[in-house]
Amino acid sequence: MKRVGIVGLGDMGMGMARNILGNGFSLTGFDLRESRLVDLEEAGGTRAASCRETGEQSEVAFVMVLNGDQVKQVVLGDNGLLAGMQPDSTIIVSATINPAEVRELVEPVGAKGVRLIDSPVSGGKAGADGGSLTLMAAAREEVLASQQDVLEAISKTVLHVGEEIGQGQTVKAALQAMIGTTFAAIFESLVLGANAGVRGETLYKVFSASAVGCPLFDNCAKLIMDRQFKDTGSHIGTMYKDLGISMNMARETGTAMFTTSAAYELFQSGISMFPAEDNWSVVKLLEQIAGTEVTW
Repeated sequence: MKRVGIVGLGDMGMGMARNILGNGFSLTGFDLRESRLVDLEEAGGTRAASCRETGEQSEVAFVMVLNGDQVKQVVLGDNGLLAGMQPDSTIIVSATINPAEVRELVEPVGAKGVRLIDSPVSGGKAGADGGSLTLMAAAREEVLASQQDVLEAISKTVLHVGEEIGQGQTVKAALQAMIGTTFAAIFESLVLGANAGVRGETLYKVFSASAVGCPLFDNCAKLIMDRQFKDTGSHIGTMYKDLGISMNMARETGTAMFTTSAAYELFQSGISMFPAEDNWSVVKLLEQIAGTEVTW
């Protein structure tokens, strides 16, 4: 089996790591947090002392960190993956970053003979834990095919969205615009109903049975009405960052994004008030304005 590496063992990366190991691959990983390296070893993986050491031990390596600056440091830094990886090995950028940032990797990675897959993911912590992520993969067809087995270890759906690096991140930015605006609509509609005196349970039953009923609504509404705003695997900072990427792309392409910009501002207000909480905490801002609370 292939020797796999991963840098970034947060909620998403650790779930991916467990599924890679569960599918019979050897796995070497690195994270700045000692506790995460201990978790990796307990799951059956091998800790590395650096990104470079991870690359030295890997034929294919995932990069699952927070932002573009971290991705570039992990891959291109003096002690980065590229310094340790051999020609014909593969780097998979599964983090969500700006399309332009992943394109910056193409020349230096290619110059060393290393292949690159641009593949952000969707599905959150539950998808990472369950091995059911959706991948938006951009790479040459033959490069993607060569890593299909590794990708399927973490995913139920691998979608080839294009051959040019950056197209994966472009699709993810469009997707996050839809998800972020949907969250904002859920928050507002639930607060509207609650402020008018409708029970949360009634709102939940009606919305779920209507055309807008979906797993995204069900999960979001239940967490809000159960008042679970921390440690649900969907940190507000991640959605805020992703919506910022969507808005950057809108400016670059000259695309009008009325509802996405409103959602971005709403999440910006939410993160200023609840920086350590999850996406659903934004509803508390709207509740404070309305003088109500969404509960069962």
